[in-house]
Amino acid sequence: MGEEKEKIKCSVIIPTKNGGGIFQQVLNKVLDQEIDGIFEVVIIDSGSKDGTVEFIESIRKENKKVILRKIAPNDFGHGKTRNLGASYANGEYLVFITQDALPFDNAWLKNLISIFDEDSEVVGVFGKHIPYDDCDIFEKDNINRHFLNFGLDTTIFYLDDKERYERDEGYRHLLCFYSDNSSAMRKSIWEKTPYPDVDFAEDQLWAKKIIEQGYKKAYAPHSIVYHSHKYSLKEQFRRYYDEYKGLNKIYNYVPVKSIFLLPAYIFRHWKSDIQFIKESKSLTLKEKKYWRRFSLAKNIVRYLGAYLGVKGNLFPWLNMVFSREHKLINKDG
Repeated sequence: MGEEKEKIKCSVIIPTKNGGGIFQQVLNKVLDQEIDGIFEVVIIDSGSKDGTVEFIESIRKENKKVILRKIAPNDFGHGKTRNLGASYANGEYLVFITQDALPFDNAWLKNLISIFDEDSEVVGVFGKHIPYDDCDIFEKDNINRHFLNFGLDTTIFYLDDKERYERDEGYRHLLCFYSDNSSAMRKSIWEKTPYPDVDFAEDQLWAKKIIEQGYKKAYAPHSIVYHSHKYSLKEQFRRYYDEYKGLNKIYNYVPVKSIFLLPAYIFRHWKSDIQFIKESKSLTLKEKKYWRRFSLAKNIVRYLGAYLGVKGNLFPWLNMVFSREHKLINKDG
């Protein structure tokens, strides 16, 4: 009899579509990860036309642990495509990363999945994001402060106060935040609770389910990826539309209480940004002027997108006009 085949520790699942040069960096960095045991990479491509598939095929010739499955563009869904990748996976743990989330070092994967060995009740883990250099200064500050909220070292979250969970929106956000830009779950829990088949926020909806079922999730601050976006104002509007539509669906969060209050929300946030700019010692006078103008435009599209995103849950036809995710999912090219 031959030697027993070594068990696969984890499966890294990456949905792709026209990933470009950044995806090539991501895949190479993923394959360079150092863990105790072996891992595989499962890629689900939904109609790339930019050479992404050809690049994956070239990698597969040298590396048999890379699995590629292709689907039609209109078969893509954030939840169902990740579930499809999980169905092909052979690992004990399912690791999810996006095509534009670049591991910071070769310990990204090890630092993510090692938490499962530390606490057998943890079923999901998410890692830390740091912004790319081309990210705008406000988003950089937002990303850095956001992940600081979860702690400087490994932190375990679980539902320990049901009454507070019901009444405290901030507490619900803390317990249910989860990001599959860089995350991992036990395959055994995925088999019981797969991702929901939704257009947006499938990761946070999944986390909400497992938290309410009494499971634990963990934050792994030493598992780090670069992840941020450099969107045009039009793209930012669509992104905010989808983000706040998702937050409203999960938490019933209404960021703009009335359309008549829009100017007040915009001005308040702009005023805060101006103070942030004023306190920055690294910006030149010319740069400060630029970021003041940028902030005003960004806050206009942010709060308008937030207001309309909530309306999108009431009037689905709005998604065809404003949703970035709706356009991406329903576009063949």
